[in-house]
Amino acid sequence: MAPEEKAAIVFNSTFVRPASFYISGFTNIPHAQYFFVFLCFVYIVTVLGNCFLLSVIYLDEALHTPKYMIVFNLAFADLCGSTALIPKLLDTFLFNRRYIVYEACLSYMFFVFAFGGVQSWTLVTMAYDRFIAICFPLRYHTIVTKPAIGVMLLCSWVCSISYLALLVKLVDRLSFCRSVVVKSFFCDHGPVFRLSCNDNSLNNIIGFVAFSVFILAPPILIALTYVFISVALKRIASGEERLKAFKTCTSHLILVAILFVPILSSNIVTAATAYIHPNARIINSSLTHTIPAMLNPIIYALRTEEVLHSIKKLCSKSKISSVTRKWRFFLLPK
Repeated sequence: MAPEEKAAIVFNSTFVRPASFYISGFTNIPHAQYFFVFLCFVYIVTVLGNCFLLSVIYLDEALHTPKYMIVFNLAFADLCGSTALIPKLLDTFLFNRRYIVYEACLSYMFFVFAFGGVQSWTLVTMAYDRFIAICFPLRYHTIVTKPAIGVMLLCSWVCSISYLALLVKLVDRLSFCRSVVVKSFFCDHGPVFRLSCNDNSLNNIIGFVAFSVFILAPPILIALTYVFISVALKRIASGEERLKAFKTCTSHLILVAILFVPILSSNIVTAATAYIHPNARIINSSLTHTIPAMLNPIIYALRTEEVLHSIKKLCSKSKISSVTRKWRFFLLPK
């Protein structure tokens, strides 16, 4: 028998692909189910808020602009990301179905991370929009066009899906002959690949690159754009004009802070102390994955004048149309 054939037999005999993984969730926390009930409420608000924002942007032609193409894309990614994560999360912990089939676990991992990657780079695209609007106001409509923004958003989708598909595919090459208990609240990449008993150094590298591309790079690029924006605002003579220009950025800055500050702070703590309690990491990570998607439509609906104006306009149109239907009902011959 050839050495290659012997190696193949040894590999096949030692390669283990588990039928399922066990999602451990919290440890030693009483009444943890109330936290997941809270996430159920978060999901309901997320679906209602993002569907409402998507509908307003779609129905009002005044919002069919490059800026609101980005907002529409963010709302859609938020809706998809929350739907990929929270319903399965509730099924796992509220109904105690903690075993998840191997293939379903990898799919779960892919969709949660893919939509998260799109969210990160959509915020970068928003920063680009604000940068051009403030630093090059006279050229804004020639630079920030629908085709240009469409290409940027398409690239964020294609790059996120492609790279994270690679990240998940590399998990499939691992052998899991140790524990199948995933110490997280979903099929998280790190807790899953570290369960393997063969060489997972490539998975570690790919995971670090993914963290750098989707978590580190976006806030760094956004911070750079705001440095340039600050320099441009200093050149404006009137303080009132500066304030007015900066107000157009506040919604975006709030979104960036809500998404990136918690996850970056937890990673900084982990790097500084080399340890963070699993329960603390689960709470931080779960809220980072869910709260921004709930707050994004609220922030844009309540803090953006164009959206508020569109909502009022659509409401007045619906009132007029309902009154018209009632009058037609009474006036038309029966």
